[in-house]
Amino acid sequence: MDWITVIGLVLFGIILLIVEIIFVPGTTIVGILGVLFSGYGIYLGYQNFGATTGTIFLVSTVFLNAVALIVAFKGKSWERFSLKNSMTGKFNQDQDLNLKEGDVGKSISSLKPVGKALFDDQEVEVSSNGGYINENVEIEILRIESKKIFVQPVNQ
Repeated sequence: MDWITVIGLVLFGIILLIVEIIFVPGTTIVGILGVLFSGYGIYLGYQNFGATTGTIFLVSTVFLNAVALIVAFKGKSWERFSLKNSMTGKFNQDQDLNLKEGDVGKSISSLKPVGKALFDDQEVEVSSNGGYINENVEIEILRIESKKIFVQPVNQ
């Protein structure tokens, strides 16, 4: 039973370390748990089986961690979970804007400070002047700078 416990703890620790590096990088909780499980397994190996067997567990754990990471990265298993597409355009870039300063429309999302608005059945991305504007508020265009539209609520 002692062998199964020690080997199980070490293998579970290795699995947690691989999960930390490949699937949830940056959280560190899973990695710390992996180190703790592996460390406790190695400690039990030293305590129950002596220095020679404990050292064998230590060396094998380090070796298995290295092999598992190399196989995981060379096998590109992490690519299945990575984002392959990127956004290259902006919301208003591909639209012909028939808008001018002073036009009145309605915010269709909250502007924090960027959101969407509707002007003459044309949905566009707009920016407030730094303030928060709720959804369904009448807004007017202050200025347009290279397809970036700045708005303010009508009642200002």
